Amino acid sequence: MDYISCEDAIKLSGLRLVLSAGSPNPWGESAKNLFHVKRVPFVAVRHQGMGDNNEIFAWTGTRNAPVAMFNDEKPRHAWIEILYLAERLGDGDPLLPVDREGQIESIGLSHQICGEDGLGWNRRLDLFHMQVQAAGGDVTKTILPARMFRDFNGTPAGMAESTGRAIEILRMLDARLVRQRALGSKYLVGDHLTACDIYLASFMGMLAPLPPEVCPMPEMIRQFYCSGEVGLRQAVTPTLLAHRDFIYASYLKLPMDF
Repeated sequence: MDYISCEDAIKLSGLRLVLSAGSPNPWGESAKNLFHVKRVPFVAVRHQGMGDNNEIFAWTGTRNAPVAMFNDEKPRHAWIEILYLAERLGDGDPLLPVDREGQIESIGLSHQICGEDGLGWNRRLDLFHMQVQAAGGDVTKTILPARMFRDFNGTPAGMAESTGRAIEILRMLDARLVRQRALGSKYLVGDHLTACDIYLASFMGMLAPLPPEVCPMPEMIRQFYCSGEVGLRQAVTPTLLAHRDFIYASYLKLPMDF
């Protein structure tokens, strides 16, 4: 992917999307996928994973990615803010159901995938936990900045509970897809694509990345994402993998580019 600097991005109008360069951050991939489906062009702004990103912080108010910056509007950091921006700017079918009950389902499931204490949140803590364990329990000996433990509840209790919480969410999503399949649907909500389908496909990358020919990520990160306790690996079911493959093949851009 072609990136520009923060300094150059500030001078532009339109949609600028701050993204971690070089690896598939699932929050960033989700944002890219939303704008791809809604046919909204954007300029990618380089963010350095785990870096200080001082210029980005001065511009957007956060050191994390993704951030959506549209014209002179406020920075949008949260997944749901980015989703509503994609809905407003894009065209084609909506990513949220028209009926309010369907919206509740889709937004609720999306939060379970990419919101605080959701699948991505707990998988990130699970990966933190493995690094801390490998460092003999000393967080200062990991490659992770101290601010990441502060920002994402990287406490001993939070990390210890993360694997079980991720497993619970995976099992819930698997059971829902099985029920939907029995009703003749390939989607998490209703009988057409909604945002939560895109989020699930994107976040499965933290547990089961697509093959190298369509996801050319660094091998070290691939091995990291494919790791985990036996119970977690077992929760990555064929049903979840089939959904990931279906959504990417039918709606999203391949090969992935980051």
